[in-house]
Amino acid sequence: MDVQFRKLNEPTADIADCFSRWENDPALIPFARPNKDREALEAREVVTVDGLKMRLEHHHIYLIYLDDQLVGEMDYQIDPRQLFRKEPGTAWIGIVIGEEIARGKGIGKLALQFLENEIKGQGLNRIELGVFEFNTNAIKLYQKAGYKEIARIPEFTFWQDKMWQDIRMEKYI
Repeated sequence: MDVQFRKLNEPTADIADCFSRWENDPALIPFARPNKDREALEAREVVTVDGLKMRLEHHHIYLIYLDDQLVGEMDYQIDPRQLFRKEPGTAWIGIVIGEEIARGKGIGKLALQFLENEIKGQGLNRIELGVFEFNTNAIKLYQKAGYKEIARIPEFTFWQDKMWQDIRMEKYI
């Protein structure tokens, strides 16, 4: 299994198409973004090259490849407004394993380690993230990697006919 991470510098139409597919995958939508109700779960978003260029203004984005196939993406932002603890010099991370063939292979763990190294290389020493309470696999991954729960935001996202909490976690690196 050959896993590679490549920084996204110049988005292409093919990359934007992958992002669009992942952001509209019914299996991923509940895990990737907060939804206020059932209709929000069905909302469709089109990712464009220009949209990715705009993201790059505030996000450090890395593409995840498995055996030369683009299978996911990860990113971090520095001091975004969604931080629970507003500590300057904090990175907020996100990881999406978009292709089903790449899930359950330990790629999330490798991606997390890679992001932590990149963030530390930027001179930052704190990472914060949010994970929905029903995403037990991700919660276990973060706990094993040393992330600690710092807060729960109630009624944060809709899935399976009810509202769920967002668990905020942090790690000092």
